[in-house]
Amino acid sequence: HTSSSTLLTHTPDSARSYSSPLGMSAIDTALAHAGCEVDPTTGAITPPIHLSSTFERDRDLGFERGFIYARVDNPTRRALETTLASLEGGAQAAAFGSGQAAAAAVLQAMPGGHIVMPDDIYHGIRTLASTVFAGWGLKRTEVDMSILSKTTRAIEAAATDCRDGGRLVVWIETPSNPQTKITDIAAVAAVTHRLGGVVVVDSTWVTPWICTPISLGADIVLHSLTKYIGGHSDLTGGCLVASEELAADKNGIFAAIRQVQTFVGGGMSPFDCWLCLRGIRSLGARMRLHCSNAAKVAAFLDTHPGVDRVHYPGLPSHPGHAVAARQMKGKYGGMLSFEVAGGERAAINVAAHLKLFRRATSLGGTESLVEHRASIEPADTPTPRSLLRVSIGLEAPEDLVGDLERALSLKDTPWSSAHL
Repeated sequence: HTSSSTLLTHTPDSARSYSSPLGMSAIDTALAHAGCEVDPTTGAITPPIHLSSTFERDRDLGFERGFIYARVDNPTRRALETTLASLEGGAQAAAFGSGQAAAAAVLQAMPGGHIVMPDDIYHGIRTLASTVFAGWGLKRTEVDMSILSKTTRAIEAAATDCRDGGRLVVWIETPSNPQTKITDIAAVAAVTHRLGGVVVVDSTWVTPWICTPISLGADIVLHSLTKYIGGHSDLTGGCLVASEELAADKNGIFAAIRQVQTFVGGGMSPFDCWLCLRGIRSLGARMRLHCSNAAKVAAFLDTHPGVDRVHYPGLPSHPGHAVAARQMKGKYGGMLSFEVAGGERAAINVAAHLKLFRRATSLGGTESLVEHRASIEPADTPTPRSLLRVSIGLEAPEDLVGDLERALSLKDTPWSSAHL
């Protein structure tokens, strides 16, 4: 029988590739059927939510049904993990209560190690590495990962630092948040692997509909499931998907991550897992509109006299456009940022005058969001004070452009109730 010790170190069956009775393999088809297997008892075609916190043992004290306690594993969470691993082309996935919890699990699994990360990155990751985990002996190097020569030198220096112990992790975020710098995943992965390191790619902005980083050499793919994969601004979650080679290493970093998930107790709740599975099934349709709308908004902003600079990899003028075109298969996502002429005050005025865009953090929902990033990030942020980050939603693109056009015309006018 299955023992409790086996289950406590259990690696869920996340290696199973997506398959359907019709042998469908296209990403849109896989997404539409994600996590859905007909229930043999009821005939239900959508998965149930398993809310039980504990599971009955067998009479011989075994666990033949595969579950012992919800912190360790849960049927709904396992269904989500299996689905995510399959969509990303990975072998196993681990789902956490938030994207930040998933990121923290990586850092917890590398005490005394060295992490090389982009100089433009989601500020929560930088803050986590520089505060909480600095006390764990974690060393950190920041580099402009859009420049391969600089990145190579930084990885080589970090690898030298790890010769006496500690894991080397190279953290890629492409496009970067919020300035959309592009990193060549395959090139950086080749350098990292030559030096014995592990590559983590935060693919939150991209999703597997656009790019699967494991196919380009990544070892781990991270998602904040709160964003595009959930897609409706109504759940929090995160995940880590491991490549086949990394998942097979019983002494490797993903095995340590799985221990963190099991024993620290940061697993994603069953209800949020169920919501996420529901969101995945519309991801393909949503991403088409996100990408199409963002391209139209970026083109408008790129020619507007009130905008100094647009950060969007789909624009031919973007310095990383060629790499993005190859890596993202010509689909550039729904995120962009722009710098408002007139500085910080003008940017804040524009955000205040927007009516359709909601002034809120996060991204990837059906609604369009705008955020003045520098005011929410630490004082030493590299984000320009004039920059607004926008998550382009599913609204009619002409309405989004009209809202921005009106707000930009008022960039030198502070908002008042008279503008309602």
